[in-house]
Amino acid sequence: MLRRRFRDRTEAGRLLAEALADRSASRPVVLGLPRGGVVVAAEVAAALHAPLDVILVRKLGFPTQPELAMGAIGEDGVRLVDDALIAATDLPDEAIERVEASERTNLARSARLFRGARAPIDLAERAAIIVDDGIATGATVLAACAVARLRGVAELTVAVPAASMEAAARLDRAADHFIALQTSSRFGAISEFYEQFAPVEDDVVIALLEEAHA
Repeated sequence: MLRRRFRDRTEAGRLLAEALADRSASRPVVLGLPRGGVVVAAEVAAALHAPLDVILVRKLGFPTQPELAMGAIGEDGVRLVDDALIAATDLPDEAIERVEASERTNLARSARLFRGARAPIDLAERAAIIVDDGIATGATVLAACAVARLRGVAELTVAVPAASMEAAARLDRAADHFIALQTSSRFGAISEFYEQFAPVEDDVVIALLEEAHA
């Protein structure tokens, strides 16, 4: 049973920032996962007086069931796949390659759209906080962790308003610190934790990033 529902992503971000208040001394970079995660991350970055950037990843959806993650890809060539699931379903390599090629195209589009000519913030020897609006399976956030590690972060925190117990266990191992305001063993959808969970448009993400960089 849920303890409470967040009014919206903005409220969730403010509450998450309170839980992260002691991280400000480490001068973290806050990294949001587009699109909804950036709304939450913007509140965290503002409260911690920290720079805000996106970290770009894409889910690899199972060809006949796109909502089922068979892995994820990320910037810098990151690729994580669920070998057990692929073996159990006898999915041919060609099918995986088609999905990955499509998502690589989407990843490049997102980089052009959300960053433009800006380079990613240098994470080398920095503390980083990866933020999303919720985690169901954890596939994309695990890929985001891999990107951050490749970029040389000194300390990695994953922070979310809500997560499944399964994802929480996986990310507690992948990150140096994992924070979720709520976890559930009966996790249906991220939207269940919110009163308002409308889709976030690209222009909202762009505006938040431009405001933070300004």
